[in-house]
Amino acid sequence: QVQLLQSGGGLVQAGGSLRLSCAASGVTFSRHGVGWFRRAPGKEREFVAGLGWNTGPIIYAESVKGRFTISRDNSKNTAYLQMNSLKPEDTAVYYCASEPWGDGTAHLEAYNYWGQGTQVTVSS
Repeated sequence: QVQLLQSGGGLVQAGGSLRLSCAASGVTFSRHGVGWFRRAPGKEREFVAGLGWNTGPIIYAESVKGRFTISRDNSKNTAYLQMNSLKPEDTAVYYCASEPWGDGTAHLEAYNYWGQGTQVTVSS
């Protein structure tokens, strides 16, 4: 049984930082693509960052490029999203996901396993 368990998130002031974690069981992250998505109130779920199998490729949404960093610790089978210089418009529920193609693609439909979601709120 595959499970992605998220942790981190919370409330932070604009300009602050947060790190989200996504611990996997039942799937080996190093052999899959990992993605982070978010859904803001009243909006569709959108791609944030993706990491291909092993060491890459890595892609980011333009809105977070230079501020967010996706990474993976294979020894812990855990993926991370480091978020710096946070803005109020980053407020959303964030989801990690795993896909079997190993691309870390931005296409939501490619992902077959999802974390439970974690709230990130950035105050101005």
